[in-house]
Amino acid sequence: MTRYWLFKSEPETFGIDHLAKCKGQTEPWNGVRNYQVRNMLRDDIKTGDLGFFYHSNCNPPGIAGIVRVVKDGYGDDAAWDVNSPYYDPKSTPQNPRWYMVDVKLVERFKQLIPLSAIKQNRALESMLILRTGNRLSITPVSEKEWKAVLRMV
Repeated sequence: MTRYWLFKSEPETFGIDHLAKCKGQTEPWNGVRNYQVRNMLRDDIKTGDLGFFYHSNCNPPGIAGIVRVVKDGYGDDAAWDVNSPYYDPKSTPQNPRWYMVDVKLVERFKQLIPLSAIKQNRALESMLILRTGNRLSITPVSEKEWKAVLRMV
């Protein structure tokens, strides 16, 4: 059963255009340093799942396209690189503290679906991205929400 997600990233750091230029348009979704999201990457997000690629901390923020998970969660090797901003001395290859999945670009939308339009869509009023104080970089999306967003494309 396919599950749906929303993956947030700042387009200046790693946006959908960056993913489009990666070999095979595939790249690890790494650098997550939140335990709740780590648990989703480790336990819940699986190969074949689909996700919206959301551009955050930009003007305007919004959904830029769709990715497919092509590799289940595995240890985030950036945590083991002392030169990485994501280095964590408590994480080891034998006992990873942080996880990542590989994602592949499925579709880049012709136009960004802005957060303002998402907020105006009554079918999306319970979407986690709209909750005040939500700062999670990955959130689950219901099938109903997934279909409602696709109708906005």
